[in-house]
Amino acid sequence: MKLFNDLTGKKEELDQKDQYVRMYACGPTVYNYFHVGNARCFVTFDLLRRYLEYRGNKVDFVQNFTDIDDKMIRRAAEEGTTVKEVADRYIEEYFVDAKGLGVEPATFHPRATENIDSIISIIETLVEKGHAYESQGDVYYSARSFKGYGKLSGKNIDDLESGARIDVSDIKKDPLDFALWKASKPGEPFWESPWGKGRPGWHIECSAMVDKYLGKTIDIHCGGVDLTFPHHENEIAQSEGAFDVPFCRFWVHNGFINVDNKKMSKSLGNFFTVRDAAEKYGYAAIRYFILSAHYKSPVNFSAEILGQAQSSVQRLYNCEENLRFLLKNSEGVITEEEKAFLAGLDKRREEFVTVMDDDFNTADGVAVLFEAVKDINIFLQSTRSREVLEQILAFYEEICGLLGFLKPEEEVKDGFDDEKIEALLAERAAAKKEKNYARADEIRSLLTENGIVIEDTPAGAKWHRA
Repeated sequence: MKLFNDLTGKKEELDQKDQYVRMYACGPTVYNYFHVGNARCFVTFDLLRRYLEYRGNKVDFVQNFTDIDDKMIRRAAEEGTTVKEVADRYIEEYFVDAKGLGVEPATFHPRATENIDSIISIIETLVEKGHAYESQGDVYYSARSFKGYGKLSGKNIDDLESGARIDVSDIKKDPLDFALWKASKPGEPFWESPWGKGRPGWHIECSAMVDKYLGKTIDIHCGGVDLTFPHHENEIAQSEGAFDVPFCRFWVHNGFINVDNKKMSKSLGNFFTVRDAAEKYGYAAIRYFILSAHYKSPVNFSAEILGQAQSSVQRLYNCEENLRFLLKNSEGVITEEEKAFLAGLDKRREEFVTVMDDDFNTADGVAVLFEAVKDINIFLQSTRSREVLEQILAFYEEICGLLGFLKPEEEVKDGFDDEKIEALLAERAAAKKEKNYARADEIRSLLTENGIVIEDTPAGAKWHRA
């Protein structure tokens, strides 16, 4: 598999002889619901992790939660609560939306506040090695002390200006120096440290958690392209400055989601939370929207595009429903014609792997899936054996399951589970056969009132929940 490595500026082979991948992705700062722009990172790298596993690798995947931060402190003050209570609430909400999007839990989801000892230890090492210094209770990393500073972003240190989350003040030796430890202000959460009461800066938590959970050198580090500088640049400086070994082999960044050609962000106020978008279009439409573009490409977000994504997902669901329906009443053994069709599906699988192995091209991967669905729909216009239907469904579940597009289990309403619905449909079929149309209509009305949509076909009644 080849990935574009932002550290080298080219596609490179991800050579994993031991088939073990150590992978880290920057997670959310948990002071609010996350928006669709954030979701691109979560969905994209969830699938990268799953695809690496699909290709036979063991993956240890870490995604952190930033649960101490200026935004967290402000939100707690606004709500008259504690930073921990804010963090607990929005971490719980994160998992609600992540599950809806089909994002699987990482191997580890550490919090910054759970790793203070590790953070302090790395800072102490950096101070001892001359990469960091204490000033009025704060500790700063001296950016110019690290000769490789700027190698990820491609910036010349003499031309750099301080970026996001870097406070410029007269207590720093250089405007580019960034905080590793911040002295506590009245009313703020704090931890004891060799430099007094305080809390960690933003960048250092990731270096500490990578080291603790994955080791000093990892294979893949992921995040949004906006994190390249200063956050990821600073992570490299911290980790390599402390441990004197390469920090990460591959740096992989996803592009922006834009609204009217401007980056979606909370600071610009042009964001849409996943929760709100999902209420109207469904979580699966958001996932489809994200994966139908190459991860590095910027994409525009709009209601129209999400509506189109919703329709595309429904096409997949229709194929799945049809397969499962036909399988219920199928019989017979596989024919030579059917074997030839399965061989065609095997070629579709090979096409899928080929495009996904080429810089994780989910856009082309989704396109291959739809070509396969088109093939399946045409093939199912004729009566087919049970054996071939089982194998087609297995192929569909394999690729759609990997991409996260399998139809979720539907909510059972008022006790109308699958078994009860099937029993009522069997009773309705018997009533129609006996020309008891009043009872047949009564059953149909009962099911409709409880959100069950019935479609009569030559092969029997199909149903789904509205």
